[in-house]
Amino acid sequence: MAIHNTFPSSSSSGQLDVLRSAVASIQQQEAQDQRWTCRPHDRLPVWRPLNCVRTHNTLLQNMVASRLTKAAEDELSGTHSLSSPMKRQVCRMGKRVKDDLLTVARTVKDCYPPHMDILNIYAGFYHQRFSARLTELAASALGIDDCSYLLLWVNDCYPQTVLKHEDLDGQIKTACLGSLLRQDHLEPLEEQYLSHKEDQVKLWLRTALKIEEDSWWSGDTPEIIDTYYFSPLAADVIQVRDRCLCFQVINSSVTEFHHVIRDQSRIQRITAHLESFLHSYETSMKEFVRRNQGNMDSVVKAHLVCEQQFRKYITDPTGSLTGQQQRRCLDTLSALRDCGYRYFTCPIRMLLKVCYSHLWTSVWLDGELPVVDSLLSSLSRQLMALTDLNATCRESLLTVVHQEVVLQYVKRMMKTKMKKREQQVGGAQRMKEDAQKINDFFKDGGCSAPLWLGDVLCRIAEVLRLQDPGNVQLELVSLARTFPDLSDAHVSALLSLKTGLSAADVRSIRRNLEENRLLDVSTSHSPPFFSKVKVKWINNKINQIRL
Repeated sequence: MAIHNTFPSSSSSGQLDVLRSAVASIQQQEAQDQRWTCRPHDRLPVWRPLNCVRTHNTLLQNMVASRLTKAAEDELSGTHSLSSPMKRQVCRMGKRVKDDLLTVARTVKDCYPPHMDILNIYAGFYHQRFSARLTELAASALGIDDCSYLLLWVNDCYPQTVLKHEDLDGQIKTACLGSLLRQDHLEPLEEQYLSHKEDQVKLWLRTALKIEEDSWWSGDTPEIIDTYYFSPLAADVIQVRDRCLCFQVINSSVTEFHHVIRDQSRIQRITAHLESFLHSYETSMKEFVRRNQGNMDSVVKAHLVCEQQFRKYITDPTGSLTGQQQRRCLDTLSALRDCGYRYFTCPIRMLLKVCYSHLWTSVWLDGELPVVDSLLSSLSRQLMALTDLNATCRESLLTVVHQEVVLQYVKRMMKTKMKKREQQVGGAQRMKEDAQKINDFFKDGGCSAPLWLGDVLCRIAEVLRLQDPGNVQLELVSLARTFPDLSDAHVSALLSLKTGLSAADVRSIRRNLEENRLLDVSTSHSPPFFSKVKVKWINNKINQIRL
């Protein structure tokens, strides 16, 4: 009776005293059993050993079975919000396990001596019974909702919420209990869940992109939020509910996965579909830009924001993508971003080609033709069209434009023939002035990062200005250490502008440069620049110099 009253509807000190007295009697009888074990078997009384502990444990086991059976059948326990009888049954049993183990830990345990480890005895019985019932349910051809809920209890609620409750954590030997379901029962359920979730995520992603594509091709203009064009695609795919479809595609699937599946590495089966989605997204955007629709300007601006949002999600260190998945996704996003950038930079390249054709002419050297001033004035008018582009995206695009302006300047310079020392010195001065104007223009336009772009023009100008072979060599070594992508072909192209150098001077400079460029390589390299300056035309000249 004392055992059966362990979990009264309202606990009382009197009932606990009865239990404490019963446990004391059990201990006394166990001690008597131990004393009789030294006697010959034929001299033992028929009632020895009493095995009171074994009887006590059997009573506990039966009581636990009865309490969980009643809990499973109790329809008045407040689980009506759950959508199926299976869910309600599992929830009621799980709640009973939790409440009873907490009662044992908080009150019942003090009625037993520590060596009996009563909390783990109870935990073992509840685990066995709960496991047996869940095993029966797992074998009953569950639907996907019931399957997900059962996995939630097996892999998360029971081991994390019940066994690791603050009043139980560290006291229950969870390693001895193991999982509620054996692997041969757990694996089919997890495979059922994963297959369903993969199909669901693929459908959601296809639908999200289809809605967006239909909007592009129908000529719709993206909405303006906070003064810039915005598309909800990235937000819908990552975490926010779509107005029509109630999307919670990647984040909700990942969050649910963390609770439902034990082996977290299998999440790659879900996140892998983000890679496929981004490839499809890139392909669709490239095709849209190629067709040159009337709403292309606003759509591209909106999707540069999407690319930024996807990139932030993918590079989040707390995210669920593997390193390889991250790299592949980022490569695709870079291609998507470059597609948008090309749309805006193509007209600018045409402008540069026209304006830069006047560089290194006599009127430019004399200061009569303000080539860069004219260029920046035209560029300012073109960039006015970017005021409704997200500020961060606009700054990133301006950085690309800044680099393109400097890049084309250097390409034009390397194809120039300067036979006179005065041309080299005067051109170097003009380059430094132009570099300052270009830097100021982009800085005033909100582009704060690429100060090194102005530096590269000034460093090249210094190579042009210097006439002493030794000083030219020192400047080139410094340039090569700052820009490790300065190749042998680039060096030869620069030296070809120095018509005052002899062939022996050129060979000596190039040889010493190769010997010294790696001796003290700076750790603060500038980003790649010269690798984008193609100088294939100089190869023949290199071969001639080597001769």
